[in-house]
Order: sequence, then structure tokens, then C-alpha cells
Amino acid sequence: MTTLRKLKHYTVGDKAFYSHVLTIVLPLVIQNTITNVVSLLDNVMVGATGTLPMSAVAIVNQLLFIFNLAIWGGYAGAGIFSAQYAGRGDNEGVRYCFRGKLYIGMLSLALAFAIFLGFADNLISAYIVEGTAAEDAATTMRLGKEYLNVMLIGLPAFALAQAYAGTLREMGQTKVPMIASVVAIFVNLIFNYIFIFGNQGLQFLPFGPMGVKGAALATVISRYVEMAIIMVYVHRSHKKYPFIQGVYRSPRIPKELTGNIIKRGAPLLANEIMWSVGMAAIMQCYSRRGLDVVAATNISNTINNLFNVVFLSMGNAIAIILGHLLGSNQMEKARVDVWRLLTVSVGGCVVLGGVLALVAPYVPHIYNTTDQVKAMATNLLFVVAGMMPFYAFAHGCYFALRSGGKTWITFGFDTGFTWLSYITAFTLAYFTSMPIIPLYFCVQLLETSKCVVGFIVIKKGVWVNNIVDK
Repeated sequence: MTTLRKLKHYTVGDKAFYSHVLTIVLPLVIQNTITNVVSLLDNVMVGATGTLPMSAVAIVNQLLFIFNLAIWGGYAGAGIFSAQYAGRGDNEGVRYCFRGKLYIGMLSLALAFAIFLGFADNLISAYIVEGTAAEDAATTMRLGKEYLNVMLIGLPAFALAQAYAGTLREMGQTKVPMIASVVAIFVNLIFNYIFIFGNQGLQFLPFGPMGVKGAALATVISRYVEMAIIMVYVHRSHKKYPFIQGVYRSPRIPKELTGNIIKRGAPLLANEIMWSVGMAAIMQCYSRRGLDVVAATNISNTINNLFNVVFLSMGNAIAIILGHLLGSNQMEKARVDVWRLLTVSVGGCVVLGGVLALVAPYVPHIYNTTDQVKAMATNLLFVVAGMMPFYAFAHGCYFALRSGGKTWITFGFDTGFTWLSYITAFTLAYFTSMPIIPLYFCVQLLETSKCVVGFIVIKKGVWVNNIVDK
């Protein structure tokens, strides 16, 4: 096989391949796109009340992001087995994995409530840089705690909904989670407007503006709506989803599987926690440059997330497709398809990165904030646009490694680079006077070295592993 033909073999699939990828990834893209569009609108609504409320919400959401990722990471260990069990048609195995997620969710919730209720002041104050005006600091703290206290009510619904949605995705069923999420998103959007602005937005309402507390309340309602939709559908369609039959009749999970889930899942849980804590720590380093930077990074991240939908969705698709192939012992096909999947993800992000660069000077102007914050957000978006193909490749490598149960390697791959980024951010933020844009660029540039490591590990094939036949 010539070099050109070999390259084409490993990067270009046939019609059946792209059809299968599209079936799985399109609902995820739609779901993530709508989620991020509404998140952008939510952000704009909160931002309309001022820069300080927007900064307070950004800080708390960064902290809650750690819980979200702890849930995803905790479920991921069971999810690896669930995807491979689904690949060989073992509904009992999927059922046991689902039960494992329920236990993990309860433990995560207990820890989250203990941490957020016990240390809220310390966590929020870490993002308020020394030298901030006392009045601004006090207002940010007050608004942050108001937002957090309401958001905590929605954590159980989020945890349960993710257990159901994740299991369906691992079975290759991505439409139902998409529908539940999309309905919840629009519920969130409607109630956001109602509660944030009150009778200032809709004069017939009997209550006034609730600000950040209203934004949190809308999110909580939407999470319970999402949970209800997906649970009712799955239980009513128990013949279509046999894993749910009798799932609550017994708490049993085979001892060997429990040990394997813990063995494979512990590194993923640790990774998601360490990664999210690392990202929060990096954000804290950026905040050393002032609350304007917190607002600008919040704007940038919200817009950036809208353009990240392809590679984020492709990451999930990679885990599902490769998990099914490995579970059914189609090892050679998995070795080929991983490069085709990575090509689709990177190619899509080359295009989206270009689009983001074109719109970056204009989108921040939809926010009610200062010109300085808008200009800063624009420059941050330029950096992200240029790095997007690298994000896509590294993200895809992570999910490929995870699909074969090589969770300690994924831990080192993901967490290792995150904390290297933190060390870089900390050094530049605390020991230099480097402005935020070049500082941010230096931290993001580390993603290129992560791509090199990812390429080497994927090429070696250490991830090609069936873990449910062992």
C-alpha cells in the first residue's frame, strides 16, 4: 500500500461509516449547540444586570463545574463497561453498570453538599483579587452565595438525569437525551427571563426582578424537567431498553464487576476532579489580573463553548463507537476508525475555528459591560480560535484511550497536562506582570505538546482492549 493510499485508508471512511457517525453525533451536536446558545442568552441576561452579577455567577459556575465533572468522571468508569456490554448485547451487564452509577451519584452528592455548604465563603473569595474595592468584593460575595444556595437544590436532579442519559448514549441512543435536554433548555430560557427581570421585563408579573437568584431558580426547574422527561420515557419504554427492567428491585452488583468499575473508574473520577479543580485554579490565576478579567473570560468561555460543540460531541461519539467495536472484538476496525474519527473532529474544528475568528470582534458587544472587557474577550477568542483544532485532537485522543479502559493512562494524559498548565499560569500570574492575553496564550499553547503525546499513544494501540470478556 502506497503512503497516499495508506493515509486515505486511515483518514477517509465509506458512506456507512459517516452515516453511523452522523447518527450518533448529530443529536449530541444539536443538544450541545442549543445548550450553549441558551447559555449565551442566559449569560447576556445576567450580564444585563451588571458586571458584578456576571462575575459572581461565573465564579460559582466554575465551582459547580467541578461537581458536574465529578459526576461525569464517576459515571465514566461504569460507562466504559456499559458501552462494551451494549456492544455485545448484554442487557444484564448494562443494568449492573447503571446501578453502579446510582451509588456513585449518591456519594458525589453527599460530598458536594458538605463542601459547598461548609466552605462557600472561602471558595468564592479565592476569585476576588486583593485590592478589589471593598464594596465590589462584598457585592460579588453576596450575589455568589445567593446563586449557589439555590443551585444546590438542582444537583440531585442533575445527577440522576445524567445516570439515565449517559447509559442511553453508551447504548448508541442519543436522541432521547437530546430531546429531554432541549426541552429543559427552553424551560430554562423562559424562566430565566421571567425570574431575572420580573415585572420589569413582563409588567403583568406580581414580583420584581430576582437577578442572579432568579437565574439559579430557572436552572433548577429546568433540571427537574429534564430528569422527569428522561426517566418517564425510559421506564415506559422498558421493552426497548431492557436494562431498566428490575433495576430498582435489587441493589446487587456482582463483586467482580464492582471491583473492576472501581479499578477502572477511580482514575477517571480522580481525573475529572483534578482536571476541573485545575481549571478552576487556572481561572483563579487569571483573576489575579482583576474582576474585569473574570468577566472577559466568562464571555469568552460562553461563546467558545458554542463553537466547541463539534469536538465535544465527537469525543462522546468516539467513546461510544470504539467501545462498541472493542466490546464485540472488532479490534482492527477500531484501530482504523479511531483515525477517521479524529480526522472528522479536527477537520470540523478547522472550519469552526475560522468562523470563530471572523465573529470574535462582534459577539462580545451583545453584553452590557465595559469596552475594556469586550476588547479583552475578543482577544481571548482569537487565541481560542487558533487553538481549536489542537483541542479537538487532544480531546479525541482522551476518549479513545478511555474507550479501552486504559484509565490510568488517561489520568496522566489529561490531569498531567492540566496541572502543567496551572504551574505555567501560576508562575506567569504571580511572578510576572505579563498582561492577560499573552499569559492566556502561553497557557493554551501547551495543548500542542498534549497532541504530540496523544498521537504517539494512540498509534501504539495500547487502548485496543476488550474489558468485558475478562
